Amino acid sequence: MPRILIVDDEIDVRETMCSLGRRRRYDCGEAADLASARLCLSRDAYDVILLDLRLPDGNGMDLMADVQAMDVPPEVIILTGRGDPDGAELALQNGVWDYLVKPASIKQISLSLDRAVRYHEEKANSGGRRALNMGEVKGSSPAMRACYDQVAAASASASAVLITGETGSGKELFARIIHANSNRADQPFVAVDCASLTDTLVESTLFGHRRGAFTGASEDRKGLVAMANTGTLFLDEVGELPLGLQKSLLRVLQEKRFRPVGETYEVRSDFRLISATNRDLEAMVRQGAFRSDLLFRLKTMHLSLPPLRERGEDLKNLAVEQVDALCKEQDLPSKGFSADFFEVLAAHDWPGNVRELFNVLERAVVTSGCEKTLYAMHLPLELRVKAAKARFASQAPDVREDVSPVASVSSPPAASVGACLPLPGLKAYKRQLERDYLSRLLAETEGDVTAMLDVSGLSRSHLYALLKKHHLHQL
Repeated sequence: MPRILIVDDEIDVRETMCSLGRRRRYDCGEAADLASARLCLSRDAYDVILLDLRLPDGNGMDLMADVQAMDVPPEVIILTGRGDPDGAELALQNGVWDYLVKPASIKQISLSLDRAVRYHEEKANSGGRRALNMGEVKGSSPAMRACYDQVAAASASASAVLITGETGSGKELFARIIHANSNRADQPFVAVDCASLTDTLVESTLFGHRRGAFTGASEDRKGLVAMANTGTLFLDEVGELPLGLQKSLLRVLQEKRFRPVGETYEVRSDFRLISATNRDLEAMVRQGAFRSDLLFRLKTMHLSLPPLRERGEDLKNLAVEQVDALCKEQDLPSKGFSADFFEVLAAHDWPGNVRELFNVLERAVVTSGCEKTLYAMHLPLELRVKAAKARFASQAPDVREDVSPVASVSSPPAASVGACLPLPGLKAYKRQLERDYLSRLLAETEGDVTAMLDVSGLSRSHLYALLKKHHLHQL
């Protein structure tokens, strides 16, 4: 009998959902908050979780980390009284099965519930989550765990995969992981840097040539497409391909056949295709800069890698593991870390993602030399300056409020306010100020995401990350 867990702080909702589940012959459990839900998950196995987002002890999305860590995680259906398209997108990116907004109809909930149960049963009967060799890939955040599930699906398939993500997020690394876990793992992995292909060299580079085909062709040369036969062809930065080259490449990807330069017959290459880009190919299609038929060929499966700024849970572990590896590589004793080191790392938004983080850590290790502890002083100046400015910004008074000259004169100096109370640690003080700001932002904008972005000046992803950090995220 399928088992359903209903997580909602409203008893009427729990009773209604339990009644619905029992009519469908499901065994139902109940939890009114996150703590109770975690206790239920630790005791029993469930097929599906009906999850509210606004719970007394936090945001329902915080439960996803516990769910994704399970060997055969249950499917999660969000059932919330207040939703928005961006919240739905974020939830689905974190592995949620469906996103419903109250008052959803009984028919709609029933359909989603039945489909999730069937899917979970089929997944469990197929052996559950596939064991993967993830190599150098690290991270246990919900966003990364969702990626691992997609990697498992891509590895078990021969379909084309498009990997998207910002610069430095590890696109080629994930392409190699998919190849290493596929049935072509013992065959070649051939990477093509599309940004470096030119009209004059593309055919020779990709398809090879016969001796004498053109000036300088002193011997036969095998092209990259032929070298990928029986293995994987990886098109890196595929968004940089000029339109002319896109047309030349399309037929090869469709037919798996090509003609080397100067040859009179076609050659076949049986390759598996993986592509990667940091550009928005769908937007490029709308602008006429990328062929829609080529995009369809590339995007049978899509793996979107999260930026490092959305993986706050992974930052510290990544830093510790990389520093340990650098110390071994440079024959240095292991290093400890001061709290201010991680505070500065956390204040940076990492536009260069993991690649930038590893570069910064290497500079810190080199700067510290034989010292046993890494401090903020070992980090680049620009990162420390940015962290300092962020602290000042979080403590600055709200200049939008009108303050009369009389009030300014009669008010006690700032240093005397709360002087009788013990001074908290800087980290705790900064965290509380940040939480107070976000709470006020939510209240004044009534949870309107667009208004929150306008007032705060934050990016959408950074805003969501901060709200989640303080358990204030209103999806």
